[in-house]
Amino acid sequence: MLFHSTQIQFSSSEAMSDTEKNWQTKRATVRERTKFMLNKDLFSDVKFLVRKGDGESESKEVISAHKFVLSIGSPVFEAMFYGELAEARDSIELPDCEYESLLELFRYLYSDEVNLSGGNVMGVLYLAKKYMVPSLAEKCTEYLQNNLDPSNVLSILPSAEKYEEKNLVDRCWKVIDEQTEAAMKSDGFVTIERSLLEAIVLREKLTIAGIELFKGVELWATKECERRSLQADGKQKRRILGEQIVKGIRFPAMQQRDFANVVLDSGILMTEEIIQLVKHFNCVLKFPVEFPGAKRSGPPLQRCCRFNSVVHRGGSRSSTDCINLSVDKDILLHGLRLFGSENNVTTVELEITEGSSRSVSVKAGQFSSERYELELFGYYGFTVSFDKPPDCYEEGHCVPLTG
Repeated sequence: MLFHSTQIQFSSSEAMSDTEKNWQTKRATVRERTKFMLNKDLFSDVKFLVRKGDGESESKEVISAHKFVLSIGSPVFEAMFYGELAEARDSIELPDCEYESLLELFRYLYSDEVNLSGGNVMGVLYLAKKYMVPSLAEKCTEYLQNNLDPSNVLSILPSAEKYEEKNLVDRCWKVIDEQTEAAMKSDGFVTIERSLLEAIVLREKLTIAGIELFKGVELWATKECERRSLQADGKQKRRILGEQIVKGIRFPAMQQRDFANVVLDSGILMTEEIIQLVKHFNCVLKFPVEFPGAKRSGPPLQRCCRFNSVVHRGGSRSSTDCINLSVDKDILLHGLRLFGSENNVTTVELEITEGSSRSVSVKAGQFSSERYELELFGYYGFTVSFDKPPDCYEEGHCVPLTG
């Protein structure tokens, strides 16, 4: 990494020129007095030299510390300062961490407090693991879980796996499974490792249309070609992706129009594979041998029934009805099942709105009635399914469905 300028500053940003007189008498607890000494020269017997940068320039700054305080909070520091091979120097340079992250580690060791943010939490987690401070590592993983979303999940997952934080890993995969398309459209997606891309493509529970998955995979391959200074043609992209990823994309489950408009132009598939898939789309071949044809299962599907019985009144009518849907946790709404009659074809326009005006999704068309059997009764009706489930239903929201 190149920096435009490099400076070394040997002054603490929090150092005091004159120590507050009788400062001990104004702080009633040991924790308050220890916290006061954080990054101050007062009684300091060791200094840490660490880098501090703003993206364009880098400087090196000093954090003043106290061996005793660090050692009672970390067995690694204890060995460093009081072990058989104790560090004799009073100035230690740490090239593997940033100023802000190390300062937050020390803040926790001095006061049991930590100020975590999106910019420092991964660095603090690394240091908590390195210096064996499990309670701080737990706070970091809790922060990450509470702030996990599709925009950052792909950058958090590799670190969660590296540090063997199983609960955080599981939460990351849950976000990826349930909000796959949003995760793949995040800024960090094109920079993930190939191994993570393969793990995503091979998962059974993704919530994404096959063509959108392919677009994401091709975009990643294009960016990887650019990083390697290679021509981004179909042959190079396929070589970079590897057969596991290409064969993991479920081309037979795509719409034929999407396949023709997007996949064919990419040049990733070989002629023999294209012939097999064209035969499949035209019902000449049930499934191409090389590619799985089943749609992904997605997350568990839950059904909610509002009634305990049905009385058929006959006749037909044209009207607009509204259902207000309230949920106690985040959901994806896959569709709505309406009552009908035997051998009936009905025209429906279903619109989902959030608040009083914002339209979230619309589904319109003609639907044929089917017979459905429930535990308490059976009925004729028809299911209106959304091509892409809206993801706007959040805990505490009340969403009207009109149709």
